[in-house]
Amino acid sequence: MDRPVGVTILAFLAVLLAFLNAIAMLRFLGFLPFLGVLDVRIFNFWYALMYGLLAYVWTWVAQMLWQVDRQAWLFLAVITVFNLCLAFVVLVTGGSWYDINVTVIVNTLILIYIMLPGVRDAFGTD
Repeated sequence: MDRPVGVTILAFLAVLLAFLNAIAMLRFLGFLPFLGVLDVRIFNFWYALMYGLLAYVWTWVAQMLWQVDRQAWLFLAVITVFNLCLAFVVLVTGGSWYDINVTVIVNTLILIYIMLPGVRDAFGTD
């Protein structure tokens, strides 16, 4: 199928977010230190499980986007909002903006971009 350039960019951004969520998962498993004010290692299995699940989902979304699947647009919108909510929960429960800033910025840009009429037409949504 003919894939527009914008959809290819979205697929690469989904791969980037999968990588960032995998890094966050490793951080919450205690393998990588948090580089905020204190260089500490934190173990939180619940956050590690959620970020691992998000890394898997972003990989799946990237595959759907690469194939220009019609359902990828809606799933991308839902998972982007969910990822923004999870970043907000991390921020409220004691995380720092430094830990989630790239994720929030990329997710916000994706959410704005997929709402444009040209992108919706590429996926065949009305």
